[in-house]
Amino acid sequence: MPRRTPLASLVAALLLTGACAGPPTSTPSAVPQPAPASPAGSAAAGSAGGGSPIEGDPMSGIDVVFLSTMVGHSERTLQIVRLARDRVRDDALRTLTAAVEATEADELAVMRGWLPTSGPGASAAAHHHDGHGDDAALDRLRTAPDADVDRVLREVLADHQRSAADLAQSHVGVGRNERVRDLARRIEQSRTAEVELLRGTGTP
Repeated sequence: MPRRTPLASLVAALLLTGACAGPPTSTPSAVPQPAPASPAGSAAAGSAGGGSPIEGDPMSGIDVVFLSTMVGHSERTLQIVRLARDRVRDDALRTLTAAVEATEADELAVMRGWLPTSGPGASAAAHHHDGHGDDAALDRLRTAPDADVDRVLREVLADHQRSAADLAQSHVGVGRNERVRDLARRIEQSRTAEVELLRGTGTP
């Protein structure tokens, strides 16, 4: 049996925890919680119904704003990893960014399905989120020499994911919908773990 490196184990845990999150259900108790031993959790759901609207608990304006902001943030994450993926040299970094891309693509589908398309909060959900303060970082990554791409990607992505973790942590204390709060908890855990991996990737 091939040996699994610590990084590979952590990346596998990140993807597995995300896959286990599943689609939202009608009762808060049915929302899966991340395993205590897992270094990273996510609210990613599979393609089978993961983007269905939330039922049951009311969704407040702050829940809608959080989801809408996180949609924009995840869209920018995908821009970052896709911009650099063909230039990454380090195998461990390539594996990690592939896991980030897969996890956030799934989360994005879920969050878009949860956002209201009419009624109160719809205007917030439709808000455009270009920028997120990362335009300069994208330019930095785009223009980085090949020899510096790995280092620049680690720095840019770590900063970006740290801001997502902070946003999610803040929402846990103010959100009203338990499913959205559970999503925020898992995002905070997964992004924090990713930042730790990014800061450790490529070091002796």
